[in-house]
Amino acid sequence: MAGLIRREDVDAVRERARIDEIVSSHVTLKPAGVGSLKGLCPFHDERSPSFHVRPQVGRWHCFGCNEGGDVISFVQKIDGMTFTEAVEYLADRVGIQLRYEEGGGPRRTEEPGKRQRLLEAHRVASQFFSEQLFAPGATVARTFLAERSFDRSDAERFGVGFAPTGWDALLRHLRGRGFTEAELIASGLMSQGQRGIYDRFRGRLVWPIRDVTGETIGFGARKLFDEDQGPKYLNTPETTLYKKSQVLYGIDLAKREIAKNRQVVVVEGYTDVMAAHLSGITTAVATCGTAFGSDHARIVRRLLGDTTAGGGLQLASGASLGGEIVFTFDGDAAGQKAAVRAFGEDQRFYAQTFVAVEPSGMDPCELRMAHGPEGVRALVEGRQPLFEFVIRTTLDTFDLDTAEGRVAALRAAAPVVAGIRDTALRPEYARMLAGWIGMDSESVRRAVAAAGKAGVPQTLPAPVRAPAPSPDDAAPVVPSGPVFSPPDPRDPVARLERQALVVALQYPQFVPAEEFDAFPDTAFATPAWRAVHDAIRAAGGMAGAAAHPAGQWVEAVIEQSPETVRGIVNQLAVAPLPEDRENVIHGYVKGVIKAFVDLGLTRRVADAKSRLQRLDPAGDQEAYGAAFAELLAVERERRELREQV
Repeated sequence: MAGLIRREDVDAVRERARIDEIVSSHVTLKPAGVGSLKGLCPFHDERSPSFHVRPQVGRWHCFGCNEGGDVISFVQKIDGMTFTEAVEYLADRVGIQLRYEEGGGPRRTEEPGKRQRLLEAHRVASQFFSEQLFAPGATVARTFLAERSFDRSDAERFGVGFAPTGWDALLRHLRGRGFTEAELIASGLMSQGQRGIYDRFRGRLVWPIRDVTGETIGFGARKLFDEDQGPKYLNTPETTLYKKSQVLYGIDLAKREIAKNRQVVVVEGYTDVMAAHLSGITTAVATCGTAFGSDHARIVRRLLGDTTAGGGLQLASGASLGGEIVFTFDGDAAGQKAAVRAFGEDQRFYAQTFVAVEPSGMDPCELRMAHGPEGVRALVEGRQPLFEFVIRTTLDTFDLDTAEGRVAALRAAAPVVAGIRDTALRPEYARMLAGWIGMDSESVRRAVAAAGKAGVPQTLPAPVRAPAPSPDDAAPVVPSGPVFSPPDPRDPVARLERQALVVALQYPQFVPAEEFDAFPDTAFATPAWRAVHDAIRAAGGMAGAAAHPAGQWVEAVIEQSPETVRGIVNQLAVAPLPEDRENVIHGYVKGVIKAFVDLGLTRRVADAKSRLQRLDPAGDQEAYGAAFAELLAVERERRELREQV
């Protein structure tokens, strides 16, 4: 595949990117026994920590929501990245130069070193703007914020700053930090004129625009002075870091709440995001100088994780399978037009899509000023399904008191209903449409069916079909392989089998390789544990484990596992041990293996006795004698083992 990162580089990223350091930036981890850390899961609400990390094997697992994986999968899930993006991000952090298969190339067009320089320039600029907000020349900026009920702590929380009115204030500051003219032009922080480069943002209130990892990649700036001849809002131009169709303001602050609550609220401006978050709507984001489009939908879809086929259905409780997208729009014509445009984007989601419209035309920032945080929360809580809003907006343009008006309204609204993705929901909206227009249900149903066959006219918002998925965006493949029921935790045999696999995955260096690798394929009676044992054997057993670095052994076992077994392997690789004294862990591991060997010998003794009882000592003396000799040999082997222990 073009652009595929080389396998050895992916392995190097897993090895060099310490999972405890990456996870610790999102989760407070505390010691939980030898080589184990635990904390509150970032992917679901919990009061007692069930999220475990094993740095020495490079894995994490939550025993509450059953999510787990390696350092790459953690970054993918926490930051809403694709696999490639997560590897590239981690490679940047640990200083690995990625190589790509021949015929492809890096997705980025700049070298990692250059990217880091541009990110550093933005970090320095963001700090500079933040400091300038409290300088004497920024009175008008502070007044602007105060008039909208934002105080100093709010500005600091969102990184709001001020760009001085001079032409080269930031330029001189960045040059003093060693940045070259070429780097400053590439960053988008400077504009090019006949006399050289100068500050792009001057005399404006500035918001840092960050990506999902929290890195500042651009800025949005609001005009403050009448003599400023520029647009009301000015954003960073397109750069290698900043693509306006792929960024959402506030995504760095909202990503965890979006993933946890399965909700995203799309507002229209920077101050609206601030007002929403300060009002308790911590899933709010905004586009930056462009309409909500397919790239934004892709970002949201990753964070919601709404790729299940059952998504998009609203339950009786008001919750939605696959989560929910809430668009906030003004109640004016422009807001209605934006909602109709969002109707098309809805086809990209498996989540339920809603519209929250304030009838008087106030945005979330104005609502917070007028009615406090409760007003903003009420706006979102009063959301209505997007389909209903679009249909009612369409009907508002017709005179429903006349027969001609009702027929025209039906012709206009039927294609909208026909465009609803959920086939189970479509008939219900057809029934509701009949009531709103005042026509019989059968006539409306036929009109909707005809509109679906004929296609949606160009004058109406045509449902947007998602493009063919890329490897990163493809819907999950249904896992292949047998599905195992959870073993009974009260079963002492299943518990011992589990512990043998846990130590084999977590401490292979302490497991007697000759003994473990001699276990037959029938050594594990529990089906789930037998499947894991099969994967360990396929990966080379304990002898093969010695050839793998510590962090790659579990990965090697997972690669040999069927899809349905991989999660079980990950869980065992992170499972806490009952022994928490590091100085005796070596002996503990050997003790577990000895106990498991004893279990196998006990089974063989039972089998030998059973076989002996089924034989006739008088009728087949030779077979009986051989079975008796085997029983004595196995019992002697077990006795010797127990004497050693």
